[in-house]
Amino acid sequence: MQEKSVITSTIETARGVFAPGHLGELTQVVDFALVDAVLEETGRREKRLRLLPSRVVVYFVLALALFEHRSYRTVWSQLTAALTPLALVRPAVSSLTRARRRVGAAPLRRLFETLAGPVARPGQEGSFYRGLRTVAVDGTLLHTPDDETLTWHYPKRAGEGLEFGYPLLRLLTLVECGTRALIAAAFGPESQGELPYAKRLLTSLDQTMLLLADTAFDGNEFLDAVHQSGARFLVRSGARRVPTPAEHLGDGSYIARIGYGVLPVLLPVRIIEAALTVTLADGTVRTEQWRLITNLLDPVRYPSAELVELYHRRWQAETTYFSIKATMLDGRVLRSRSTDGLDQEVYALLTAYQALIRAGDDALTRRPEVPRERISFTVLLAAATDTVTAGHGIFPGTPIDLVGTIGHAALSDLLPAHRRQRVKARTRKNPTSKYGPNAGQHPQKAQNYTVHTTVAFFAHGLNSRSQR
Repeated sequence: MQEKSVITSTIETARGVFAPGHLGELTQVVDFALVDAVLEETGRREKRLRLLPSRVVVYFVLALALFEHRSYRTVWSQLTAALTPLALVRPAVSSLTRARRRVGAAPLRRLFETLAGPVARPGQEGSFYRGLRTVAVDGTLLHTPDDETLTWHYPKRAGEGLEFGYPLLRLLTLVECGTRALIAAAFGPESQGELPYAKRLLTSLDQTMLLLADTAFDGNEFLDAVHQSGARFLVRSGARRVPTPAEHLGDGSYIARIGYGVLPVLLPVRIIEAALTVTLADGTVRTEQWRLITNLLDPVRYPSAELVELYHRRWQAETTYFSIKATMLDGRVLRSRSTDGLDQEVYALLTAYQALIRAGDDALTRRPEVPRERISFTVLLAAATDTVTAGHGIFPGTPIDLVGTIGHAALSDLLPAHRRQRVKARTRKNPTSKYGPNAGQHPQKAQNYTVHTTVAFFAHGLNSRSQR
């Protein structure tokens, strides 16, 4: 005997030509009113109703970020898969390309700026240290198409006799630790270093924040600018800095002043030097010397050992970039072949990422005892793309449930509660890699490790490190 089930579902979407403009359940984060408002604000709303209204184009560009491995036509099919009874027009690729050009980058930039910002609740585990919101700044590189329409602005790397690799776009972000939410972003040609872009992020800092950063941001003017913003900082210093102790403190740290010949008024800072002994699972032992600089001057309220441990949260920025570059982009080259198109694509990528982070944070309203680090970004992305194809959750239900399909998927497939410390395998495969001097200094496969920290005063300074 054959049995069958008949399942019918009701799909609610926008009316008429606006119907394809959605992002599944993420539409509740990036809602119609918000998109219409940024289009109006940036002057990109259509003056006459088209088959591809500007609102639909914005959602299409965001969908491209969620389906980076799909073509234009395939992404359009994902947006309309559940809407076949509406007999919607299927635009040509050339029409979609012209529509992207017509809308431009400004609405996507404004959309990102509106959604960007911290999401952790006050005191949330992993996001705060002694009342301060911990944030990290770092940079990464994205590959752009090797096309003459771009290489004038995004030049390729060049050696003595030839150019090589793809043109590179440098991306700097300010990330909230714990949640990995994006607070601000700046990007442009790789030919500029990280500090010029990082300075554009300083307006997003305030007195409630503690900024974590690596040695690339150990500049006197940058640290002074962070201090002037009211924020605290905890930055790793390079070996070339030679601070003179003005006062030794009881926890092994000392007070110094930096900015001689650079700053009009010297900046008082606290220097923490420590030896870290890392023992890998295979028995390999490596000792590193660290020097941290901070404007948290009170050694009683902010003990040195705690700050050395806290500095590890800086890697939240690296995890953020892994989610964007490996999970969303899957290592692919950006698809746009114009500078304005690249701006639009990158802002769409950051907006889609931030919408996923906000959906993950909403999921914790159901189970606030779950640490945010247990929410899998891969699960969030997979669940979100499923709702796009199914046309599910475009409008909120009644009563409104913040968790939804995406949240339930994340909560049902949490990451392990106790995650082991693991060191990443790093093998230099590219002969032109800038990491050449570091060859042989890292394990060939991922391993567990233990670390022991000893705060000490290095009277003769730090050992020199290999330059990348």
